[in-house]
Amino acid sequence: MSGVQSPTLKRVLRSELCSGCGLCVGISDGAVEMETIAPGYSRPRQNAPVTPQVETAIATACPGAKVMPWTEGPNRHEYWGPWRQCLTGHATDDDVRFSGSSGGAISALAIHALSTGLAERVLHVSADPDYPTRNRIIWSKTPDEVIAGAGSRYASSSPLASINEALEEGKPFVFIGKPCDVSALRQLATVDDRVDALIPLKLSFFCGGMPSHDGADRVVRAMGMDPAEITSFRYRGNGWPGLTRAETQDGQFAEMRYEDSWGGHLSKEIQFRCKICPDAVGGVADIACADAWYGGESGYPKFEEQDGRSLIMTRTEIGENFLNDAVTGGILATEKLAIEEVQLMQPAQARRKRLVASRLAACSLMLQPRPAMNGLDVEKASRAASIKEKLKNLLGTMRRIGTNQR
Repeated sequence: MSGVQSPTLKRVLRSELCSGCGLCVGISDGAVEMETIAPGYSRPRQNAPVTPQVETAIATACPGAKVMPWTEGPNRHEYWGPWRQCLTGHATDDDVRFSGSSGGAISALAIHALSTGLAERVLHVSADPDYPTRNRIIWSKTPDEVIAGAGSRYASSSPLASINEALEEGKPFVFIGKPCDVSALRQLATVDDRVDALIPLKLSFFCGGMPSHDGADRVVRAMGMDPAEITSFRYRGNGWPGLTRAETQDGQFAEMRYEDSWGGHLSKEIQFRCKICPDAVGGVADIACADAWYGGESGYPKFEEQDGRSLIMTRTEIGENFLNDAVTGGILATEKLAIEEVQLMQPAQARRKRLVASRLAACSLMLQPRPAMNGLDVEKASRAASIKEKLKNLLGTMRRIGTNQR
């Protein structure tokens, strides 16, 4: 490549299509690095030219340029993607169930992969001890390490920023990441055989979008604390849905209900790429999990803390076989769930999916690039949206693009 900047990165960054996954950094051999930009999102910065091979890989795998299509399977839903089994369940280990944000299903599956020898370690996200509201990428090699890193982390993360280094080590590992992270991995696998050879299990979750660091700081201030003084911060977990909790070095702490932290603050800070996401449900993961909220139409729990319950969807034959082995081994307790029930548990996800087409239309009308989204049932999902919903989202997205308030 003769230019200083990757044309894919230039287009993605200019149009605010970056998800912050770190894929471009991880395969660029030092030519690209991650930085934090206002109001607190992770973005790549290119410092040197990349080779034509690297540019091809970035253009192939970047989820800001192209989203991995859903694969065909025995079942498929325009909101929930391809699925083999649709279940509710929870970890049978009480500590795992309590530590996770819902029923601890993802943590239990990761631990099972370690104990069976499927993988030697797990790549996932945990709190940054230096900046507790932010994230770092960690390797867990034991069940205790997996449990210590459990719980939702509503902040920027770039789990693919060292992916080539991880693959070069040649040790099999489980990957846990956002749907866009797994999309990037799947697409990278089409040009790098090591991905599927060394990552036998790719786990994801239903994602509500990535808030900014400023949003987290506002949560801390709303709790009556100074973000600069906290030494520990949990967005959720330790119960279901789990309280947001901040602590200081001298033992002071404050807590906030999940409905208030996410619903009142963080959900208002979502980056633009997440608002047009056609696959926020981990449709290309081997297994995707979510909160199996009880009843209600708001998408938030309306009850006191209780034992967690996960929504579990197997996507691939690999995922289905692994889940069945975990259930047979007593690692997970599960019950079948009718696919029609998922919308009652995840109404916000259903609404977003049916409005993606209107938001993409706004991008086109404003001459803004958009990721390629073939094979993700975007148009099919939009048929369930009312004319009023579509028009409101079309005009609202156009306004945000026009005023650069995405």
